[in-house]
Amino acid sequence: MMWRPLLRPAVPLLGVQKVQARAHSQVPPTRSKLRSRAMFAASTLLWMPVIIMFNELVAEVTWINGASMYPFFNADKDSTTRNDIVLNYKFKAQEGLRRGMIVTFWNPTNPESTAVKRIVGLEGDVVRTRSPFPESVVRVPEYHVWVQGDGSARDNLDSNTYGPVPIGLITGRVTHILYPFHKVGRVRWWEHMIKGQRQ
Repeated sequence: MMWRPLLRPAVPLLGVQKVQARAHSQVPPTRSKLRSRAMFAASTLLWMPVIIMFNELVAEVTWINGASMYPFFNADKDSTTRNDIVLNYKFKAQEGLRRGMIVTFWNPTNPESTAVKRIVGLEGDVVRTRSPFPESVVRVPEYHVWVQGDGSARDNLDSNTYGPVPIGLITGRVTHILYPFHKVGRVRWWEHMIKGQRQ
């Protein structure tokens, strides 16, 4: 009778167990990756309405294009890639308006686009205009504001072109500069000298 060690078969069994253990150990990472991706996608879908609502009703990051607000915004006005980035605060944007504030509004001549300008006159103010407005002075009517860009007249399409802007068209107030980094901070609109005369 041949003697066979009882423990001998255990060697290949251990080998098989090791291989199987390694094979199984590779499964959880793949599943965990899929699970994490699914959770990320689900959380993104859940947060998307919140982000959209925030951008529409509270505030949004806005790029300033063009030279109409030079030199306050876009100091390098000839560059097409170095645009200032600002925070456009939308919550109750039409309330508490002051002369000197920088606001965004639907363009009266192109309702599909928005513009950014500085408030020069509130309702009842008499404002000194500039070309191409046909009159030298104008009284701002009720529920309107007079807006102008800080730049030269040739770089601007503002109230001197399309007249007083209805307050209902105002969509936001520019409250903070986010870029360039050396200008980051609150927009100190109250320190800006308003051109023109009011009474």
